[in-house]
Amino acid sequence: MKCALRTSCYDGRSHAFTWNPALNPNLQKSSTQTGAIYAILAYSTWGMLPIYWKLFGQVPAVEVLTHRVIWSMVFLTGLLFLQHRRAEFSQLWQTPGKLAVLFTTASLLAFNWGLYIYAVNADRVIETSLGYFINPLVNVLLGFVFLKEKLTRWQAIAVLLAGIGVSYFVLQFGQVPWIALALAFSFGCYGLLRKMVAVAPMVGLAMETLLVTPIALAMTGYWAVTGAGHFGVGWGITLLFIGAGVTTSLPLLWFNNAAKRLQLSTLGFFQYLAPSLQLVLGVLLYREPFTATHVITFAFIWSALILYSTTSLMRQHSSKAG
Repeated sequence: MKCALRTSCYDGRSHAFTWNPALNPNLQKSSTQTGAIYAILAYSTWGMLPIYWKLFGQVPAVEVLTHRVIWSMVFLTGLLFLQHRRAEFSQLWQTPGKLAVLFTTASLLAFNWGLYIYAVNADRVIETSLGYFINPLVNVLLGFVFLKEKLTRWQAIAVLLAGIGVSYFVLQFGQVPWIALALAFSFGCYGLLRKMVAVAPMVGLAMETLLVTPIALAMTGYWAVTGAGHFGVGWGITLLFIGAGVTTSLPLLWFNNAAKRLQLSTLGFFQYLAPSLQLVLGVLLYREPFTATHVITFAFIWSALILYSTTSLMRQHSSKAG
């Protein structure tokens, strides 16, 4: 849908007035700047989330996870209703195939969320950072294996460099960085399966949280009856539980706004902000060990990401020029 300059257009699906900024360079520049702000807000919030999860102290990660699911569902479904997008949400109930895939992705996402909370409170923030640095390269690998996407020579080298970095870590420490790998592969598989479902990001996430909410409610109900739960014990911890939904949902909204305004290659560079902040928090704030082995491992991963990002950007520019 294109609109003349200074003429608003009504988009009946999203119930919002939109315009095409590409028709005016000043509007396009303003849109790009706004998109960059949204991207910084989204990824910096994701990067600073360890601070929030640390506030839960000794509360079990699975209990924090159940409230993250419940309150995210409340926040997202409420927002969809306010945006008058109930029709999109209702249509999903008429497609059992999509619901089955979304339940699978919801399970992967819940696993990823829960593992991340556990890792933060187990003083493994640096390892979570490693996992999210690896994630873009895992996406490339999964696309090659399952979607038969061809790897360029430089992409293959980037994946190889990441593999060398992880292998060096294993050889030096004698243990697999399972948290990093589980976070990277669970989120990579989540993204892979979500490609199979034609649904808007926020609508999809709202449905995913709704599908696993009955399980979360059953668990919190059991803990309430047995006295093992922490919800309602004090106003501080109760507000933290409720806030888990907001801290989960707001960055997603900011990300969606950024994605609408920025090119994919530009947005891709912002994604490294989150694990970078996690790494800084792990080293400087939480004083987790950062040995020479960590330095070499991260050096391989960063080299792989620089190679991957640079070649991807060059390919995009060459395709536009062609």
